[in-house]
Amino acid sequence: MDQPWREIEARAETGILIIADHASNRIPEGLDLGIADELLKEHIAIDLGVAELTEALCGALGCGAILGNVSRLVIDFNREEDAPALIPLTSDGRDIPGNHLTPAHHAERIERYWRPYHDTVARTIEQERPKLLISLHSFTPRLTQSDAPRPWQIGILYNQDDRAAQIAIPALEVQRLIVGDQQPYSGKLLNATMNRHGEANGIAYLGVEMRQDEIGTAEGLALWTRLLAPIISQCARTLA
Repeated sequence: MDQPWREIEARAETGILIIADHASNRIPEGLDLGIADELLKEHIAIDLGVAELTEALCGALGCGAILGNVSRLVIDFNREEDAPALIPLTSDGRDIPGNHLTPAHHAERIERYWRPYHDTVARTIEQERPKLLISLHSFTPRLTQSDAPRPWQIGILYNQDDRAAQIAIPALEVQRLIVGDQQPYSGKLLNATMNRHGEANGIAYLGVEMRQDEIGTAEGLALWTRLLAPIISQCARTLA
């Protein structure tokens, strides 16, 4: 299957749609990025744990999801079409030699992967009319090129529309979690998918960044599913 997305069908009309841009480390057949296979197991290639968490939350909530089905090193779905890092030449200090493309090949990769992915998200939103989008990502506890630890267990990101964030952040803090409000980075700087499909359509969204070691085990996934599912439901009910 070479399509750049995969879907989880909703079991109920929840008004919730999960979008996981970086849920795969798949390199399509015939595409050579010129990197070691080991790098595909690192955060530069995939948001570790996000596919599993998405599936668990869909099971708990009965909602559907759209997941990216190629590595973010092939193309980064959470970037604007004209963003310099859409097809990254480097990532966290690693060179990606196979991404030094001619303008024609750059345009071809957008047409083959980025555009169909976002067309699918847009079409699904038009058909299902969700009241709440959940943008699911994960982050590494420490970047290779930085000595600064990232202590937040979970981060909530947003740009202009903070309706869901203002519900979720206090609900998470009540659980005595280390919650990042616009951490480990700001949604005002990096929020491309939610800007395109949430803010542009007036749809509330919750940008969730999980620290990858929190969801790296079956026990962690189960714990965070139990924590997040009722908070997501609370957001959806409040914003309906």
